[in-house]
Amino acid sequence: TMALIDNFITVLRRALSRTFYPVLQQAIGIGSAFEGWTAREEEVVYQVLVPLTPPLGHLFHLERDTDQQKPGRNFRVRVELECRCPREYQGMNMLCFQHHPDVIRRTTQQPNLLDTLCTDSYLDVKKTVRWFCTLVGASWQRLPQSRSWHLVLLPSKRSCNLRLTNSQESFQVKVLFGVRRHASDIFISSRYRGAHTPSTMWPESYAVAETKFFRHMAREAPQDSSHLKCLQLLARVLARKDFSIHSIKTIVMRLMHTVPASQWHRRHFLLQLSDALEQLRVSLEEKHLEHFIVGNQTLPEEIRLPPDVQRAKPPNLFHGLAQDAAAHSQAMQAYLDL
Repeated sequence: TMALIDNFITVLRRALSRTFYPVLQQAIGIGSAFEGWTAREEEVVYQVLVPLTPPLGHLFHLERDTDQQKPGRNFRVRVELECRCPREYQGMNMLCFQHHPDVIRRTTQQPNLLDTLCTDSYLDVKKTVRWFCTLVGASWQRLPQSRSWHLVLLPSKRSCNLRLTNSQESFQVKVLFGVRRHASDIFISSRYRGAHTPSTMWPESYAVAETKFFRHMAREAPQDSSHLKCLQLLARVLARKDFSIHSIKTIVMRLMHTVPASQWHRRHFLLQLSDALEQLRVSLEEKHLEHFIVGNQTLPEEIRLPPDVQRAKPPNLFHGLAQDAAAHSQAMQAYLDL
């Protein structure tokens, strides 16, 4: 999967080198498939995040969305033209993106980013996805994988979804886009958050930080550690009960962070499974489960958080259960069934 996406990025960066579209950075594998577990029993979906940086003459400004109607921490990416005039020539007839955009457009025969992928000066998720999917379809035959795989672009508004098949197997790749926050492992991303998510809204994503945490634990835990099997078993059962898989993942991450790594030996599997279920029961009864990344000041040093994320009050993942008695009863019944 990573070889495929890296090949795409290499080809597309070459094609976009003289344009003013976003610059595609090296993709990052995220989610359960890259963390070593998956709840799906059928076709595996590999998620990758492609970071975007502004092209020459453009700047990205991240603006926090203060709308309390939307859950979580959300941002918008305001795109501005950058003045590249030397300071001593300010006000003189020097060509730069901010002061002479029309001249540069005529000279290069290329529109600036504001003309193409933005809505009201904000980077638009849906326009960005359509742009990338069009490039992928046009460049597929230039990739070595095209000689042995068949590519189909699946419909999606906030990600570029690819299905690859050959005579023996099939798999999916879900390409998300993001902008990195403060050289950290936190991104604002194109991920889906409800049917009415505005196209200029980019939810804050902790997927890269979570994947790095699993890689850290893989180095710390015994070679025959049971933490991935524990999470995989619970997630597969919960997936059939309309239960939040991320909630059980959060509980297992918290256990991994507090229980000594040596105790995740395979012979302790039933004990760890029991601990996870007990933590789930307590959290459901209290209708409270704190986010693992936000507000966590004890993560491994290699996981970098922006100061505002590190100091933030951890959101309650079970806030909805506290507001909806019927949903809480349903969740408790799902737990009892489990």
